[in-house]
Amino acid sequence: MLVVASDRISAFDHVLASEIPDKGRILTQLSLWWFDQLAVEHHVLASTVEEGVPAAVEGRAMICKKLDMFPVECIARGYLTGSGLQEYRASGTVCSIPLPEGLVDGSRLEHAIFTPSAKAAVGEHDENITYDAVVGMVGDDIAGRLSELTLQIYTTAEAIARERGIILADTKVEFGYDAVSGSITLGDEVLTPDSSRFWDASTYQPGQAQPSYDKQYVRDWLTSAESGWDRSSNTPPPALPADVVDRTRSRYVEAYEKLTGKSFA
Repeated sequence: MLVVASDRISAFDHVLASEIPDKGRILTQLSLWWFDQLAVEHHVLASTVEEGVPAAVEGRAMICKKLDMFPVECIARGYLTGSGLQEYRASGTVCSIPLPEGLVDGSRLEHAIFTPSAKAAVGEHDENITYDAVVGMVGDDIAGRLSELTLQIYTTAEAIARERGIILADTKVEFGYDAVSGSITLGDEVLTPDSSRFWDASTYQPGQAQPSYDKQYVRDWLTSAESGWDRSSNTPPPALPADVVDRTRSRYVEAYEKLTGKSFA
């Protein structure tokens, strides 16, 4: 199966009209780098023209195993922010997992936690769910393995990123069943600015928004007065201004270069 990453970007469950130049190449190359770092079975079979990838999509495409994907977004959080922070402020929990009192935006958690969500149809919101709900969807054994693998990936990647001056606040991974090997296999992209929150470790300070190398910049602009967009409306988000596109691309490139130690050409 050929998997091709486009330059489109989504936010708040909408695919935006604007594209981020080179985004598909960055996500593909960073995913391939991470697959090499992780001791986890994954879906990639080939990634070069010599191995069979069409030249027209070289750099942004991978030949992958066809998996029967589980209907669960597997999220690991090592820090409190985003939708997890919103739930914590309301109930003191994240996905019904109790957390200590007194945490603030950006607080590091004592242990990373598995906070899954149910995949929604395109245009609809993913729904945070409990671990018990995952058990109800895929069974006890598979739910346990999904949690174990997700936290293993996060712990490994968090240490690698920290060595390179980046905090991995949280990340989303997806798994599927490989009918050939009979194993649960890591699929999709992995540990990219689209699927993760990357913060600058040198400026990290709990209690405030953190400078980031991900699409949070796009989210922040869309929810600002400048965009003129009402997130609660049924209208699609506006196109991104050129400066927001350029700065978003710069953040994605910087994440790639800081993590891999390679120049993005």
